[in-house]
Amino acid sequence: MSEWLVYRGKGEPAPARVDSLPGPPVWRRFDGAPLDDVYTVPAIDSASSRRLGRRPPLPVQDPRAVELINAALYLRRPLLVTGEPGSGKSTLAHALAHELGLGRVLQWPIVSRTELTSGLYAYDAIGRLQDAQLDRAGVEETQQSPEARRDLSIGRYIRLGPLGTALLPMERPRVLLIDELDKSDIDLPNDLLNVVEEGEFGIPQLERIADRPGQGTVEVLTDDGLRAPVTGGRIRCHAFPVIVMTSNGEREFPAPLLRRCIHLHLDPPRGDRLAAMVQAHFGEGADRDHHDLLELFTTDGTGSHRPTDQLLNAIFLTQQVAPPGSPHRTELARLLMGSLDSGQR
Repeated sequence: MSEWLVYRGKGEPAPARVDSLPGPPVWRRFDGAPLDDVYTVPAIDSASSRRLGRRPPLPVQDPRAVELINAALYLRRPLLVTGEPGSGKSTLAHALAHELGLGRVLQWPIVSRTELTSGLYAYDAIGRLQDAQLDRAGVEETQQSPEARRDLSIGRYIRLGPLGTALLPMERPRVLLIDELDKSDIDLPNDLLNVVEEGEFGIPQLERIADRPGQGTVEVLTDDGLRAPVTGGRIRCHAFPVIVMTSNGEREFPAPLLRRCIHLHLDPPRGDRLAAMVQAHFGEGADRDHHDLLELFTTDGTGSHRPTDQLLNAIFLTQQVAPPGSPHRTELARLLMGSLDSGQR
């Protein structure tokens, strides 16, 4: 039965597997013209390597989680990942990009003031106006020729956000992490619906000039720091991106958004999953070398909310100043591994 799995959660890069995905359902097919011949997706970067560490010899996800992740890949649906802080929600997006060879992860951290437009694109109208004024002043003062004037074309002042970049039409999907969606304003989940369903959006500043000579296709800056052509002022995806939306459960989401997502709940890592995380960051056998701290992390104290960051911090610090056998090792680790439950710190 495991033959159908494209993502297997073992950390071994297998970029060819994503190409073996069958075509999407009819209702999830998108027809944007691929840009692969003019746009190169950057390789996975240090943001992912910091979170993933080295490849652990143990699986990071349990079988049920892996099947739900693959269901989202097959159905071209966003993955809504819930769980306590430190359960590995955000890391999942980086694991997907690493194993499937999908390049740099696009990250959109959500705060209470985040609006949909900030994820799609930004137009720096003020910067363009200031540059025009400076350019005009320079011409008047120095009598420079028109050829020496700066480029004020509109594409230089438009930058695609993480969501906008993820929707650029490519043969292979990009990975987009929409982190902590539950921190958003009440309207953002509803605002996402149309973009997630249609896989496209327009940039009004470009749509207005698309019929002018030489303005049908405009190059804009992307979240990758590269330039990409936009034709007709609209961006329409080809391969629907792998979207991982995370939530700490601080609010409920509207039913229309939930029905468009595959829901995955991650329990706090314990057992082999916890050992895998320790090995990924400290090397094979680190879970055995620091068995006392893993035991302390999983059994000590009365609170339930204990993110794995605390365990990793305790292992690193005790490696430096209180190695196994040190009389202060347990005491020092306890200082770093308090519960996040109210009143437990």
